Amino acid sequence: MRIYGDRRSGNCLKVQYTADYLGLAYDWEDVDIMSGGSRTAEFLARNPAGQVPAVVLDDDRVLAQSNAIITYLGEGSDLVPNDRFDRARMFEYMFYEQYSHEPYIAVCRFQKLYLGMSDEELDPEKRERGRQALALMDARLGDRAYLVGERLSLADIALVAYTRLAPEGGFDLAPYTAVNKWIARVERDLKI
Repeated sequence: MRIYGDRRSGNCLKVQYTADYLGLAYDWEDVDIMSGGSRTAEFLARNPAGQVPAVVLDDDRVLAQSNAIITYLGEGSDLVPNDRFDRARMFEYMFYEQYSHEPYIAVCRFQKLYLGMSDEELDPEKRERGRQALALMDARLGDRAYLVGERLSLADIALVAYTRLAPEGGFDLAPYTAVNKWIARVERDLKI
């Protein structure tokens, strides 16, 4: 398997974390998105959307979109709950990550870290929505170790990637005690 990704991207890190946790063999192909690496003709032939991550499987099939990739990799492993409701809850948090978390936490991080914007230049609504996402996670994690069930799942991997980097986007994690404990726990589980 070959993973095409930029390790500065939380979406790419999700794929790396999952593959490493599962002990899967892969080759990593660095794609520098800031210099147009995902827009070359060669890359677009693999993934016409021009986004990382993308994975070329051993049989040459290509899969894109981080949560689709980690779902494929995690199928049949302990990262996917056996219980039907817990599995659906895992997907609920993975969809939440892409719709209600990543567009705020990751976008603010990108704007600060790579575009050099100050906190004052960031969209106040994105900052507020990011804080709301963190507050919801903190409430969910207040009485549990993981987002779903009693063990690490793909939901945790999907959400930890950008949550642990949230300070780079101007988000203070100090008020989110449960989130901080969860980050440390998931980092320990994933050995990152």
